[in-house]
Amino acid sequence: MLPCQSQHSVQRSCVNAEHRDLCYSRCRSFPPERRKRAAAKHLIERYYHQLTEGCGNESCSNSWCASSVGFNRMDNNAAAVKALELYKVNAKLCDPHPSKKGTASAYLESSNSACSNRKMNHKDVHSVRDNFKDVNYLTEEKVYEILDICGEKEDYSPLIRVIGRVFSSAEGLVQSFRRSKPYTKEELKSLQGKDEDKDEDEKEAAACSATAMEEDSPTSSSSSRLGEGSSGENDVQKLAPDEVSVDIEAVRRVYERLLSNEKIEAAFLNALVYLSPNVECDLTYHNVYSRDPNYLNLFVIVMENSNLHSPEYLEIALPQFCKAMSKLPLAAQAKLARLWSHYSVEQIRRMVETFQQLITYKVISNEFNSRNLVNDDDAVVAATKCLKIVYYANVLGGDLDMEHNEEEDEEPIPESSELTLQELLGEERRNKKGPRVDPLETELGIRTNDCRRPLIPFEEFVNEPLNEVLEMDKDYTFFKVETENKFSFMTCPFILNAVTKNLGLYYDNRIRMYSERRITVLYSLVQGQQLNPYLRLKVRRDHIIDDALVRLEMIAMENPADLKKQLYVEFEGEQGVDEGGVSKEFFQLVVEEIFNPDIGMFTYDERTKLFWFNPSSFENEGQYTLIGIVLGLAIYNNCILDVHFPMVVYRKLMGKKGTFRDLADANPVLHQSLKELLEYEGSVEEDMMITFQISQTDLFGNPLMYDLRENGDKIPVTNENRKEFVAQYSEYMLNKSVEKQFKAFRRGFHMVTNESPLKYLFRPEEIELLICGSRNLDFLALEETTEYDGGYNRDSRIIKEFWETLHSFGEEQKRLFLQFTTGTDRAPVGGLGKLKMIIAKNGPDTDRLPTSHTCFNVLLLPEYSSKEKLRERLLKAITYAKGFGML
Repeated sequence: MLPCQSQHSVQRSCVNAEHRDLCYSRCRSFPPERRKRAAAKHLIERYYHQLTEGCGNESCSNSWCASSVGFNRMDNNAAAVKALELYKVNAKLCDPHPSKKGTASAYLESSNSACSNRKMNHKDVHSVRDNFKDVNYLTEEKVYEILDICGEKEDYSPLIRVIGRVFSSAEGLVQSFRRSKPYTKEELKSLQGKDEDKDEDEKEAAACSATAMEEDSPTSSSSSRLGEGSSGENDVQKLAPDEVSVDIEAVRRVYERLLSNEKIEAAFLNALVYLSPNVECDLTYHNVYSRDPNYLNLFVIVMENSNLHSPEYLEIALPQFCKAMSKLPLAAQAKLARLWSHYSVEQIRRMVETFQQLITYKVISNEFNSRNLVNDDDAVVAATKCLKIVYYANVLGGDLDMEHNEEEDEEPIPESSELTLQELLGEERRNKKGPRVDPLETELGIRTNDCRRPLIPFEEFVNEPLNEVLEMDKDYTFFKVETENKFSFMTCPFILNAVTKNLGLYYDNRIRMYSERRITVLYSLVQGQQLNPYLRLKVRRDHIIDDALVRLEMIAMENPADLKKQLYVEFEGEQGVDEGGVSKEFFQLVVEEIFNPDIGMFTYDERTKLFWFNPSSFENEGQYTLIGIVLGLAIYNNCILDVHFPMVVYRKLMGKKGTFRDLADANPVLHQSLKELLEYEGSVEEDMMITFQISQTDLFGNPLMYDLRENGDKIPVTNENRKEFVAQYSEYMLNKSVEKQFKAFRRGFHMVTNESPLKYLFRPEEIELLICGSRNLDFLALEETTEYDGGYNRDSRIIKEFWETLHSFGEEQKRLFLQFTTGTDRAPVGGLGKLKMIIAKNGPDTDRLPTSHTCFNVLLLPEYSSKEKLRERLLKAITYAKGFGML
C-alpha cells in the first residue's frame, strides 16, 4: 500500500522537501489528472494547517500564518474556505520552522525534531508513528489500540492524523469497519429496536406485510426485511441486498468513544470537508457505485456521526456531503433506505433532524424570493433529496400493508397513430399512462399509502420555513417541465405542508381549465363546433339531483374532458353570475340531497356522525357516480363540502382496501366486538357458538344472510380460525358488500382527477382535508382576517361584543356557528385564517335573528342593544338553523 493518502493525494506528513519528493516519486505512475489532484490537495492541506497551527516561527511575517503576530484566529470551517482561496491565488506558503512545538507536531508526521515536554523519547515517537502512518483503513480494534497508546502518552495527534487520513479517503473509508458475515436475526433486531411497543396482532401484520413485500420484490428475496426466516447457524455467507458490509454497531461504539474529544471531533469535520467533493466527483463522472457496491459503506459510516447536525458542520461539511449523497444512483438510494428501515425510531429521527436543520439553516440565513429562488440553492436541494431516502426508510420500517389493494377497473387509454388536434397544438396530455410515480417508490416496490403507521409521524418531515419561502408558481412550473436543471419540491411532497400542496394542486387545476378552454376555442375555429369553454350546469332547485345527474352523465359519456373545465352553475329562473358562490351553493344542495337518509344511498351512524355506502340501496350506480364526480369537482374547483365519511373511504380512493383496522372509525361497535373475539381466552366455539355465516338487515329491516366461506353456516368459529373470521368479516363489511356502489363512486371521482397529481402529492388524510376542510378551529385567526361592511368596523361595540361572545362558546357551539355562516363546520386547508368571512350590518336593534349567506361567508348581524341579547339571538339562530331552513 502506498503511503500517499487514498493513493490519490500526498500524505500530510510530506511537508519537507525529502518526504515530498519521495511521495511524488511514488505517485508518478498515476495518471496526470490524479497527480494534479494529489498535488493540489497537498498544497491546500498545507495552507489549512498554516492557518490553524502556523509554521512555528514566532517571528513569521506571513499575514496568512497562525504564527505571525496579530493573526486573527479562525474556526476550522473558515480555515478550510480560506485555504482554498489561498491555493487559487498561489499565496505565500511558509516552511515549517525547526522550533515548532505542540500542535504543529500533529501535522509534521515525519519531523525528526523531538518535543522536550513529551513523556516518550525520540525513538518511541518514531516507533509509534511508523506503525500508524501505514494505516489506510480502520477497524474497531485498531482504533482502540491507537487510542490506548495515545492515552498512555497523553498525545492524541497520531490518532487525529489516522482519522484525518482514513475519513478523508473514499477508498480508506469503504474498507473500514468491515464485517465478514451478514447480519443475523438478532443483530438486525438490535439495529432496529423498535417493535417493543406493538401488540401481537400488529407484529404479525407487519411480519406478513414484510413477507409479502419480499415475495413481490426480486431485490429482497434472499433474506427477510427484518431478518426473519433465517437462523444464525444457517446464514448464507452472502450479503442480502438490503444489507451492507459495515459493522454498524462497531462504528457506533467508535463514534461514542471518540466524539467526546474536541480535537478528535475536529478531525472528523475536516476529513468530511476533504472527502465530499471527491465522492461527488466519483459518483457524477466515474460511475463508481456500479463497479463497487461497497462504495455505499462510506455514506453509512458518515451518517452514524451523531454530531452531523451541530453548527460546525452546517456551513461547509454537511452541505458538501449532502451534494455527494444526492448523486447516488437510484439502486444505491434504495439500498440505503432498506438498510435504514431497520434502524430505531431514535436513529431515524436523528437523521431527519440532521437534514431538516441544514434546510432550515440555509433558508433562514438567505433571503429567498421570486428572484432568488430556494430551488436554486444546492444545499437545500441536496438535503431534501437525502431526506427523501430517510423518508422511504421511515415508510419501509413502519407498519406496512402491501396486500390489500383495490383493483383498477379503469379502461386503458387507446393509442392512436393519428395526431390529434391537442398534439398538433402542443396541448397533448402529459399523463396518458396515469399519475406520476416517484422513481424511488418504484425501485423499492412500495407506496406511501402502503404504510399504516410509519416509524416517526409524517408531519416531522414537513419543513415550515421552507414552505414559507417557496414560490409555488415557479415550483409548479419546474414540476411540470421536468428538467434536470431545475428542481421542484413537488417531487418531494413529504416536505410540503397541506397548504403548499393545495396551492400546487390549485395551479394544476387552473392551468388544466385554461388548457381545456383554449382547446375548445381552437376546436370551434377549426371544426366549427359551438363555443362552450365552461362546464355549464343548468339545474332546477327542486330537481337538482335529476338535472345534475342527467347533465353530468351526458358529459361523462360524450366527452369526459369537459369535466376538467371550470364549473359554471346556473339555477333556472334565477339571475346570477357564478363567480364561485353559485357553485358553492350547488355543491351544498347536492350533498344535502344525496346524503339525505330518506333517499337511502348512504347509511348514517348516530354515534360516529359518519355516512357509509348502503349495500342494499335501490338507487342505480349512476347516482353513486354523480357523488364521486361531485367530490372530484369540489377538489378541482377548490370548494369544501359538508361530507362525513370514515377515513377508509379516502384510503380506498387512493387504492387500498379496507381491513379490520379501518373498522375502528367506520364501525366502532363492530370493531370492538371483533377485537373482544380475538382476545377471548376461553373456548370460542363452545362459549360463543358463531359460524362463518353473518347477517345484515336491508332497508325494511329484513335479515340478509351471507356466507364468509362456502357453507359458512356449518363452519364454526374456533380459537384457531377466529383471525380468518375477523379478516373475512372486515373484508365483507368494508369491501365486498359495497363493491358495486364504491366502484361507481370511484369511477366518478377519477373522471375528474385521473390526470391530476392528487395521488402523488396527498395522503388519504390530506384528501379528506381537501374535500371537507380541517376540524381544528382557530377562531382567533378568523377574527384577525374577518372583514366588515355596512357601517361596522373592528372597533364597533357590537363587533367587540360579538367576538367576546363567540370566544366564550364551547367547541360544539363554535362548530354550529361555522356551519351556520359558511355551510360547513370545517376550516379550509390552512385553517380559519384562510377563510374570508364578512360581518355586515343588518339594521338597528331588533328581535330578528342573525342571518347568513353561506355562499359568500357573510354574516348579517343586527346591531343588538346588549351583549346578552346578542348571545341569546345568535345561539338560537345557530342551534335551530337547519330546522327552520335558514341555510
